[in-house]
Amino acid sequence: MDEVDLPEVAEAELVGVDLGAPHEVGGVGRAHPVEQRLAGQAVVRVLVVVGDAALVTPVHVDLPPVDGGGVGGEALVARPGGRAARQRQRERVGGPLPERLDHVRGEGLEVEWILDTHPHADHFSSARYLKEKTGAPTAIGEKVRDVQALWKKIYNWPDFPADGSQWDKLFAEGETFRVGDLEGRVLLSPGHTLASITYVIGDAAFVHDTLFMPDGGTARADFPGGSAARLWRSIQEILALPDETRVFTGHDYQPGGRDPKWESTVAEQREKNIHLVKAKDEAAFVALREARDRTLPMPKLILHALQVNMNGGRLPEPEDNGRRYLKFPLDAVDGAAWD
Repeated sequence: MDEVDLPEVAEAELVGVDLGAPHEVGGVGRAHPVEQRLAGQAVVRVLVVVGDAALVTPVHVDLPPVDGGGVGGEALVARPGGRAARQRQRERVGGPLPERLDHVRGEGLEVEWILDTHPHADHFSSARYLKEKTGAPTAIGEKVRDVQALWKKIYNWPDFPADGSQWDKLFAEGETFRVGDLEGRVLLSPGHTLASITYVIGDAAFVHDTLFMPDGGTARADFPGGSAARLWRSIQEILALPDETRVFTGHDYQPGGRDPKWESTVAEQREKNIHLVKAKDEAAFVALREARDRTLPMPKLILHALQVNMNGGRLPEPEDNGRRYLKFPLDAVDGAAWD
């Protein structure tokens, strides 16, 4: 067969994607070519993105040419533990994580840390994938062991090692580390989860799911192990940082349909955050936060994601038939979807 090079960048729709792996993965797949096209076939990698994380699986795909170059067709995308959904979409070949890693390589940078803030409930962690690609150490707060112990019982997973050993480093309150010439410092910031931490690096604070943008308020605190009162105290510790500290939030729900935002300052949060303006003390905040949380559905992926994320981003090991399975405890978490 004649070999035909794939274009570097091509808009594409995928045809009949056979995930080819012994597990289902979730989100919207973006095809990233890693080899060459062989007489109408290509070996590609499908980057399956959920939130800001991704899983990567090799697949073989029939790729008929489309006008203007590139490839075209239709994608078969599977949601973890759920029904496959056929979705048509036109997207650039390549996904967020490969693009970011390409940027790192292109700029001659070195990844020194892969830092988790907490085990997420609404998307899969990419920590394991990034470690495999970069060799950088992974880290999270030492209270992740409390989250593991809690969810180990929920999943009835008696042999799961709830000791944090899935990460290379467990940070304690106030512990410091280096990122090049910058000093990083860890603040334990529970409330959203038992294990949540804030990374203060230079003049920036990465506050995960505590403070959203000022017009978005604060994060929910009704997950297993969550506490609105503890979230209030964690937020007060963040607001005690210098006014000019840049605050990078973990989610932005774009109130009113505005463009995405992700950076504010401590001063802006103190003066303009819609929840903190309304709730001036802990009791008022707890009342506001708990009332808000009662209106929110559980994340659709909470049961799917926690068993992977509390394991450092590792998928379950294959069983004796070579397949991997996600486990869904029924009626263990009120409002959690398991289908």
